Amino acid sequence: MLVAMTALLIDLDGVIYEGDKPVAGAAETVAWIGQERIPHLFLTNTTSRPRAALVEKLADMNVSVTADQILTPPLAAVQWISEHAPGPAALFVAPATRGEFSGLDIAPEGHSDAASVVVGDYGERWNFAELNRAFRLLMARPQPKLVALGMTRYWKAADGLRLDTAPFVMALSYATGAEPVVLGKPAKPFFETALTMLDVGAEQAVMVGDDIKGDIGGARAAGITAVLVKTGKFRPDDLDGDVEPDLVLDSIADLPDCWDAIRV
Repeated sequence: MLVAMTALLIDLDGVIYEGDKPVAGAAETVAWIGQERIPHLFLTNTTSRPRAALVEKLADMNVSVTADQILTPPLAAVQWISEHAPGPAALFVAPATRGEFSGLDIAPEGHSDAASVVVGDYGERWNFAELNRAFRLLMARPQPKLVALGMTRYWKAADGLRLDTAPFVMALSYATGAEPVVLGKPAKPFFETALTMLDVGAEQAVMVGDDIKGDIGGARAAGITAVLVKTGKFRPDDLDGDVEPDLVLDSIADLPDCWDAIRV
């Protein structure tokens, strides 16, 4: 029996906006989603800003979103660390995001041991000293948990492509032997958390994203229909790899016109 699609999971950076500029037609599409009363959630690996800042940024683009409509890796990480790695958490995240971890025991920067090492979008704060500090923490015994706030390889900034979280996580994993616990896209548990929040099954959801690996590959691995948009970090050779989207759109602005065909 066919199950109609009833919910949307939507990436932010590269789909709703590119850097500080909205994608043409994105605000209208989000408004349409609300008018149609389609259950939806915004999934982002952005860890450089708290959810409140994302809500404000979207509001400036005439996109009305509440904080509880945004699922970010820090939310998932706080829950996981509380259950599986109690103790000091060493944060390698943007200062603006540290408040999202307020429920945890945060290790001071000079601390020599930790129960977990959390790596997010640290941007230009990465240098040899910081990478080596994370390395030394992970070389302690017993070894702390290496927690990755997503495994996005790169993203598109106003000045071009920039490295994201995954390259630094993989460097630390290679050097220390620590297996990363991924709490963001493309990890299956992250998508499953979104489905639980919307109270729908994987077969009822559609993911819209610009990242062929993180968004499309992650969604499909979780059993979710995946729509790739040709905005953000999309590159033509994304269509030549081993990950195949269920549908390709020029942008999210095209979603309303094809929704009836997608959801049946």
